[in-house]
Amino acid sequence: MVEFSVPFPARLKKKGLSTVEDILYFLPIRYEDRRHIKKIRELEEGKNEVSQGEVMAVGEVRYGRRKIFEAVVSDGGGLLSLKWFNYRLPYMKKQYESGKKIIFYGTVSSFGHKKEIIHPDVEFIELDEEDDRINFEGIVPVYSQIDNMRQKTIRRLVANIVKDYAPYAVGCAPREAVKRWGLVKLEDAFSCAHAPEDIVASSPQLSLRRQGPLPEGERVLDPPQLARKTLTFDELFSLELGLALKRKAVKKEGGLVMRGDGTIEERLKSLLPFTLTNAQKHVLGEIKKDMASPHPMNRLIQGDVGSGKTIVSYIAVITAIESGYQAAIMAPTEILAEQHYLTTHRYSEALGVKSVLLTGSTAFSARKKVIDGIKRGEVNLTIGTHALIQKDVEFKNLGLAVIDEQHRFGVVQRAELKRKGGAVLSPDILVMTATPIPRTLSMTVFGDLDVSIIDELPQGRKPVATRVLREKDRSEAYGIIAEELKKGGQAYIVYPLIEESEELSLRDATRMKEHLEKDIFREFQVGLLHGRMRAAEKESAMRDFKDKKTDILVSTTVIEVGVDVPNATVILIEHAERFGLSQLHQLRGRVGRGEKTSLCLLLAQYTKSEDTWRRLKVLENTMDGFKIAEEDLKIRGPGDFIGTRQSGMPEFRTEAFSDLSLLKKAREEAERFLESDPELLSGEGLTVKAVLKERWAGRLSLAEVG
Repeated sequence: MVEFSVPFPARLKKKGLSTVEDILYFLPIRYEDRRHIKKIRELEEGKNEVSQGEVMAVGEVRYGRRKIFEAVVSDGGGLLSLKWFNYRLPYMKKQYESGKKIIFYGTVSSFGHKKEIIHPDVEFIELDEEDDRINFEGIVPVYSQIDNMRQKTIRRLVANIVKDYAPYAVGCAPREAVKRWGLVKLEDAFSCAHAPEDIVASSPQLSLRRQGPLPEGERVLDPPQLARKTLTFDELFSLELGLALKRKAVKKEGGLVMRGDGTIEERLKSLLPFTLTNAQKHVLGEIKKDMASPHPMNRLIQGDVGSGKTIVSYIAVITAIESGYQAAIMAPTEILAEQHYLTTHRYSEALGVKSVLLTGSTAFSARKKVIDGIKRGEVNLTIGTHALIQKDVEFKNLGLAVIDEQHRFGVVQRAELKRKGGAVLSPDILVMTATPIPRTLSMTVFGDLDVSIIDELPQGRKPVATRVLREKDRSEAYGIIAEELKKGGQAYIVYPLIEESEELSLRDATRMKEHLEKDIFREFQVGLLHGRMRAAEKESAMRDFKDKKTDILVSTTVIEVGVDVPNATVILIEHAERFGLSQLHQLRGRVGRGEKTSLCLLLAQYTKSEDTWRRLKVLENTMDGFKIAEEDLKIRGPGDFIGTRQSGMPEFRTEAFSDLSLLKKAREEAERFLESDPELLSGEGLTVKAVLKERWAGRLSLAEVG
């Protein structure tokens, strides 16, 4: 990576642009074709258009109760209004003086039979710049705004960097892979992405120095698209190669061999009020095989809401304890940790397994006693939150660490728990998530973990009927809840906020709890649960709900995971349009946990968008979390499923996950390259290793924790 010899201006650093490499990857957000700038009279309504003209008049104009800033522009053949609803008047008056020449871009509309553009992108043409080709002719790149820098200043800065430094750019993808997929050199990709004009003007197919013939089934891309595809492939290749090296490192590491004799497990199974599903048995077999191997287990259990992940992990815990080791279960919230403790404690007591709960709320005197018991090895199973990885917590011989809702923890936190082992060899790691990841992405999101999927619900679990409602249906929703309560059921009502917000016009849990209690459900008991409550208050609210002392639990998304009340038969989710499909599916999983038929009501406030309505209707048609996640992927893109900071992956400069087929190709190429050069010792391998080391920035040292 090439560094500037002088410090970058603060406003560039604020944008995340601190090196030459940052500037090279600062790709345009769009291109404007200024080869044939249209006359104002030629602009078409409803289209994004570019035109130019002279400012004739400016000022504030009142439309009803609202003021706007308006500039009237003419090119001698027509007039057009440029309008701004958000502006600072002194600044706008200074900028838009009569007589100034401008180029403007935006969506053309009409008002009173006159053409207008609302909040246009504008560039000013100075008298000495009319022949300035980089800004005002050809296909011009438009960049994301940097502080108050003008576009032409950004363009000149980027153009100079590309000219001086793009020839020195070194990619990660090997030559053969680039050639096989008809991509281009990194140098050409940067040049074309930032300055496509010369290339587009000539023959698109021939002008870029393509490294090989176009593969079968691949379509011809215009040069900027091909350039971006090249840059994206290069980043994906470095990702997949890094993940492959992580997997390889884990396989080499020595681990604990754990083979329980099965006596405690058989006693546990005799206590369970159900039998394991075939999917649970299959996943348990994979886990036990890993635990018996001489290498550390790094396995993830993916399972839909209510699929029985907890009991599978608990049986794995019993296997570790039977083998003479300690086990730990770490959850992201106190409520979830408490839920795990309450679910397993009654079995642990019956089996003679010493289990303890350790959270931030554990009293000081009790905490010291618990920590001493863990250190001496008297405690078999420790269940807790981040408190498990605090400095004063030491295990005598930790054999298995179970991490629930793994996406809530950073990779460093998982590494900390692993280092608590107490033994020379690393403990096994079992992570669980009820957040379905689309199968097309799971190989990358969990690229360094072995993945087990529990894809079968226990017998007797009934599907939850789901209905999407609009605001006008509110009274109907309340009526449905009242009917369920009269039949002996219980209800959740979920809000996105804890308290009223000045910025957001959304209903909040605290205020609505009072309203529901006083005005809507006067004959029923209403409880409140949210994340800012003290642990004792949360526990009390949940216990009251479980014990049927409260009929309705008004809550935030704190109940998203782990809360299990079989008598709850209806859940109403307010402002459903504010949540992702997968999160709504998680919340829906709070009901339908008993034998009664259950119902989920999605009350949406803003449903004018067709996409919003279509997205919510998906939940009416399926209970399959993986199908829902796939649909979420189609609608919202992969960004919500890939958290680079949480997963320990490198940051990406391109839209790396916008093309899943490219992701698959990059994975195949990474595996192929490692087969041919497993230690990265060839000439090209050494170059790839250097680039990889730079991009992963030390993250490969966390290989063993995923």
